[in-house]
Amino acid sequence: MKKLKLILHLAKNGEIGGKIRITLRELAKDLGVSPQTVLRWLDELEKEGYIAREVEGKKTCIELTEKALRFLEGLCEELSEVLHRGVIIGEVVSGLGEGAYYVKQYTPLIKEYLGFEPYPGTLNVRIIFPKTIFDALYNVKPVLIPGFVKNGRTFGDVKAYKVKINGIEGAIVLPSRTIHPPKIAEVMAPVYLRKELNLKDGSRIKLKVME
Repeated sequence: MKKLKLILHLAKNGEIGGKIRITLRELAKDLGVSPQTVLRWLDELEKEGYIAREVEGKKTCIELTEKALRFLEGLCEELSEVLHRGVIIGEVVSGLGEGAYYVKQYTPLIKEYLGFEPYPGTLNVRIIFPKTIFDALYNVKPVLIPGFVKNGRTFGDVKAYKVKINGIEGAIVLPSRTIHPPKIAEVMAPVYLRKELNLKDGSRIKLKVME
């Protein structure tokens, strides 16, 4: 943990591949530990090959080695794998009541492209993890439901991402034009999710993205 804390601090405060010049007192203050602790950590990291350092007057010049950069790269890959397993955590919130109208308009296409007849309405979920709906779905290929014109009105394309909600198959829908912020996911399913899962505003919910 100490190794990670110090390496991350050095990486954030110095250019990757460059050097950081700092006093032990400054570094200790930044990390919330004593200068003696920082000196011990630096000694250990140097022995293990994660840093190279030189003393320049009162300051220490520290550079992350290739081993440290590979360590950070591996950590990034592991974190990415953990954070992007297709799980979305959120809480139920009330919508504006417009979902039912649009679901009805798209119902024939939803049946054709997603394979289920949707309940006439959507469940609005405020994203807690990850940060936004785009972070959750950035590497998932959507099902594109094409737009159409009806009674002189144009309905745009909709991107649909298949998900499971407590074993119920549904989809997150992202209209080409939406008033919802990126923290809100609109979820549709073949059943009334609020009733089926006994949900109310503030209920915690987990969505599993199906790739």
